[in-house]
Amino acid sequence: MADFEAARDKITMGNERRSLVMTAKELEATAYHEAGHALVGLLLGQEEQGRRGDFLPLHKVTIIPRGAALGVTSFLPDDRKSMNKNFAENRIAMAMGGRIAEELLFGDINSGAASDIDHATELARAMVTEWGMSEKLGPLNFGTKQGEVFLGRDFAQQQSYSEQTSQTIDAEVRAIVMGQYDRARRLLSTNLERLHGIARALLEYETLDGDDLKVILDGGTITRTKPTVKIKTREQIEDERKKREGAGKAPTLPLGGPSPEPAT
Repeated sequence: MADFEAARDKITMGNERRSLVMTAKELEATAYHEAGHALVGLLLGQEEQGRRGDFLPLHKVTIIPRGAALGVTSFLPDDRKSMNKNFAENRIAMAMGGRIAEELLFGDINSGAASDIDHATELARAMVTEWGMSEKLGPLNFGTKQGEVFLGRDFAQQQSYSEQTSQTIDAEVRAIVMGQYDRARRLLSTNLERLHGIARALLEYETLDGDDLKVILDGGTITRTKPTVKIKTREQIEDERKKREGAGKAPTLPLGGPSPEPAT
């Protein structure tokens, strides 16, 4: 089963890149970023109990770099063919959790949330322009249906609605994203101890599964064996290099001792 699990992680999350070197600050920021995603997902999962299928169960969170990501929070897949409004909003709130966690803990934000912002914006825009989930715009489609290029059509999108409608779309997309941003921020702000607990556990164990996260959420402590081989930060690598160089130097003679003979 361990082999199957490793194979699935490789396919769904990408290859491990343990050779990628991060500073201690970057590693800590990654831990809190992924902890933010995970905690928002767990808390939303608790909120959605009783609503069938409105959130995917959290499967695993890791700070081991995989693919192009410095860390990954993954959910168990299901066979859903459609997405309701509540589910879409939950996904946007979870996507915002990483950025919010960094902002709360470090008082700053960085570029690590770029893909999360992109995902949240695309999802909100689809809700407004394609799925009729905006009360202001109603059940209308404002997407751009594009034909085949060889029929003489451009790659460029053709806007088929007014500038006023375009502004309304932008306002609705912003309202959805910021509404879920505020929702995720409230969840994390009132659960800071849990956020710290998940981040500390990630720095110790590097990868946490659903059972580990449930233990932390309930206020417990993970008792399984810690990994023997862990990601090394740039500072650790530099310290090891200095120790190796120091060990290779010739011993120095005490003051007043004989001077070494000149080389011939």
